[in-house]
Amino acid sequence: MTLIAHIDSTRPVATLINVFTVAPDRQIELLDLLARATEETMKYQPGFICANFHASLDGQSVINYAQWETEEHYRAMLADPEARVHMDKAATIATDVQPRLFRVESVHAG
Repeated sequence: MTLIAHIDSTRPVATLINVFTVAPDRQIELLDLLARATEETMKYQPGFICANFHASLDGQSVINYAQWETEEHYRAMLADPEARVHMDKAATIATDVQPRLFRVESVHAG
């Protein structure tokens, strides 16, 4: 089954937007680590819906847009030792990590 991000203001999910600042020569390394962590660990965590990774064109940022069924599911993942290994490694590649949880307030399409 393929799961994709479904941005819907009526759907009560916890949306993680994590902004990583990274040296341009390490952006691909960080993206590879995040993708591997998701395939090996994160997608098997209870409540995980999806994760998407975005690379800035200047090479200095990576954005992780992820969805969890609830904030509690997200917090439980943070406490999981296997997940921590990946997150700690990402923090050694990035020069700054800014995770924040959001709720979708509105969606507009053309």
